[in-house]
Amino acid sequence: MGRFGSVLTAMVTPFNEDGSLNTDAAQELAKYLVANGNNGLVVAGTTGESATITIEEQVELISAVREAVPGIPVVAGAGSNNTAVALKNIEKIAPLGVDGLLLVTPYYNKPSQAGMIDHFKQLCASTDVPVMLYDVPGRTGRGMTPDTLFELAEIENVVAYKDANGDPTLTAKLVAGFGEGVEVYSGDNDLTLPFLSVGAVGLVGVATHWAGNEFAEMMNAFWDGDLDKAIAINQSLQPSYDYWSTDTAPSPIPSKVMMKVLGIDCGPARAPMGPVPEGLEVQAKQVLAGLGRA
Repeated sequence: MGRFGSVLTAMVTPFNEDGSLNTDAAQELAKYLVANGNNGLVVAGTTGESATITIEEQVELISAVREAVPGIPVVAGAGSNNTAVALKNIEKIAPLGVDGLLLVTPYYNKPSQAGMIDHFKQLCASTDVPVMLYDVPGRTGRGMTPDTLFELAEIENVVAYKDANGDPTLTAKLVAGFGEGVEVYSGDNDLTLPFLSVGAVGLVGVATHWAGNEFAEMMNAFWDGDLDKAIAINQSLQPSYDYWSTDTAPSPIPSKVMMKVLGIDCGPARAPMGPVPEGLEVQAKQVLAGLGRA
């Protein structure tokens, strides 16, 4: 198991119907996740709608979650596509008692590899909090090369890497190059088992909102050498992989609908994510039924 746990949910951020932050629901959700297979949490990441919450809301949200689950690793999103803004974010978030900072590659700007190295070196030098680098080219428009990542891995407080490249072959190369210094977490729900096979230590997931126990069971089966069981659980999770984000219901909309079905109302997603498409609640109940839960 990795230093931040093995099953981490990238938490949705609960809002009230008027769009304001709902910290009571955030604490309820955090406790639910820990009681259902998660041994770590990521707060204010992409799934947490970091693009549409203010730094003041981030601080309030992170503080509430930290209070709700003492002793559980909490990794807080603090990145930005603006290096100066990310430095200010770190200044406000690092003192909140978080176990790690999630720092995403600068999005939209499409900086050079040298630019990304400079960006992360500045951010890491500003704090002694452990850092999880987050590479998700499908959202940012620019991925980090292995050489860039290996250079960043030499920074003392870079301890983990959330890999959302979608390429197990690349992940195998990164795990080998990082050695024991940097732990790799799958950033894709459906690639968790393949990533475990090349040395990943866990998952930062979204389907873990409702299937944390199943993911934990799959990982334990894999590490125990029961590959048939791990494969069977992975197959049972296919409907969850299909549900968590689609073109008509992009993440985090499906997770918010699912949590409402499970009794935790996380409210709507903020604009511009769009409205909940018709039939999504029915689909959520079908996913749960397929996992043996009404």
